[in-house]
Amino acid sequence: MMWIVLGVVVLLLLWLMLVYNRMVSLRQTTGQAWSDVDVQLKLRHDLVPNLVETVRGYAAHERGTLEAVMAARGSALTAQGPAAQAQAEGQLGAALGRLMAVVEAYPDLKANQNFLQLQAQLADIDGKIAAARRFFNNAVAEYNSIIQSVPAVFIAGSLGFTARTFFEVTEAERAVINTAPQVKF
Repeated sequence: MMWIVLGVVVLLLLWLMLVYNRMVSLRQTTGQAWSDVDVQLKLRHDLVPNLVETVRGYAAHERGTLEAVMAARGSALTAQGPAAQAQAEGQLGAALGRLMAVVEAYPDLKANQNFLQLQAQLADIDGKIAAARRFFNNAVAEYNSIIQSVPAVFIAGSLGFTARTFFEVTEAERAVINTAPQVKF
């Protein structure tokens, strides 16, 4: 009888170890995924001043728009965590959208090679941000799923595993996504 009890205790300890290791692994994956998002956001933030300076050279009287972009960039640089970062990035995206609308009024600027290169880099970075955000949200979903499902739910909270938040689309980004692009010839 003692061997059976000892065997059950050993199996229970092995099970706890496996569940704990899985939760740690998924927590690490979410941390790594967030770092990937953060790297792409930093690249975007580094590109914005160059874009603003290029536009400033052609559209100096659009100062309010340029200042709004830089203020949104500043907010995005100081945001902490996925929820705050998502909100700040939504504001930056909206400000950049207004900046691109201003650019439409300046044909010389739209043809400027430096501006075109910066615009292409911004589009590339935005694509990479979207991919990194999808990976992060997938990692968060997997992590939250494991810590909230039986049997891990019984030990996750006591071991310090808490749910993570998603990097969600903000209302400003949703408005841009739901607006059909206008094509002019």
